[in-house]
Amino acid sequence: MSLFAQAFVTLLVIFDPLAAIPIFLTLTRSQDPAGRRRTARVSVLVAAGIVAVFAVLGNGLLDALGIPLLQVAGGVLLALIALDLLKADCARNRANAGSGAVAFVPLGTPLLAGPGAIAATMLYMEKAATAAAVTAVGLAPAAALLLTWLTLRFSSVIGRLLKDNGLNLVTRVMGLPAAAMAVQLVAAAVQHWTRWGVA
Repeated sequence: MSLFAQAFVTLLVIFDPLAAIPIFLTLTRSQDPAGRRRTARVSVLVAAGIVAVFAVLGNGLLDALGIPLLQVAGGVLLALIALDLLKADCARNRANAGSGAVAFVPLGTPLLAGPGAIAATMLYMEKAATAAAVTAVGLAPAAALLLTWLTLRFSSVIGRLLKDNGLNLVTRVMGLPAAAMAVQLVAAAVQHWTRWGVA
């Protein structure tokens, strides 16, 4: 449960469904309600597929790159996301979408299943030493994406309730745990190097 909670919170912070609401509403403004619901469903399924692939193939990549290197990379990526969240700039920075199948790009990836989500999933899979732990880590992105889908599904209602100031406030609050997790990842990698050396 502890590993599930850690992975769930980390991935939910990275997916950041509330910050995705303005982007989602902007990219789907020409769609009817049914089309918007379909776009929300497809984008989450795309993200789930990408995360699942890297969860399964992650161990090989970890062995090739080295755990500390990936921890530092994941920590840096998460730190950048945290800075965006704390500045409430993520919606503006990620909204360069253009036209096309927005459910695939940019909503499914890189907005939801971006480098941060992929790196975090791989790292938590590496921590999972038992079948129960692997199951817990596998359920964490599923639960986070389910909550993300619900948020996008009802994005119009949530957007009207929170308005811009409310969305900015929640986004900045979400940046704090993201920053803490980024520091923890980098600190763990430095501790590994200190104890075992770079190799």
